[in-house]
Amino acid sequence: MTTHITYFVHGTTTDNEQGLCTGWDPGELSELGIQQANELGNRVDASRFGIMFCSDLKRAVDSARLGFDGKLDIIEDKRLRECDYGFLTRKPERMIDYTRYIRTPFPNGESLQDVEKRIRDFLRMLESNYTEKHIAIMAHKAPQLALEVVLNGKSWEQAIDQDWRKTKSWQPGWNYEITQPV
Repeated sequence: MTTHITYFVHGTTTDNEQGLCTGWDPGELSELGIQQANELGNRVDASRFGIMFCSDLKRAVDSARLGFDGKLDIIEDKRLRECDYGFLTRKPERMIDYTRYIRTPFPNGESLQDVEKRIRDFLRMLESNYTEKHIAIMAHKAPQLALEVVLNGKSWEQAIDQDWRKTKSWQPGWNYEITQPV
């Protein structure tokens, strides 16, 4: 009993281009982000998926709609939100050291383990309702790292250290599978 997941990240935002971390702010796709979202929808065969879930934050919703509206049903889910950076929201990326906030929440925000709890809850819902299906997800960095922890057995430190963003190794989707109870 396997649930297949293909994980997509939202397009580049104006905050990304300025080196800022958006956190739970809505975020605006930049011109490049709009182009990326449109191109992703053209590069990926949406018929492979039964449904798409996306974060309820604007940048993820816009990316999902630009790429897949009319091709897939898109359901917004707040459990797929980026990490809440609290007082560090919209601060320079260089100020965000994920390894400091694995167990300890960002000031007035949440920890990466809090994100992991949200993702585990979301994955349990998929287990219950989408077994033997292929699901698409459009979301953010911290939820993807949580998938690496939960489904690929990495420690948070490993997931952070091996994150594709460090090497700019973007690809049109990452595949995950739920093969055992989460």
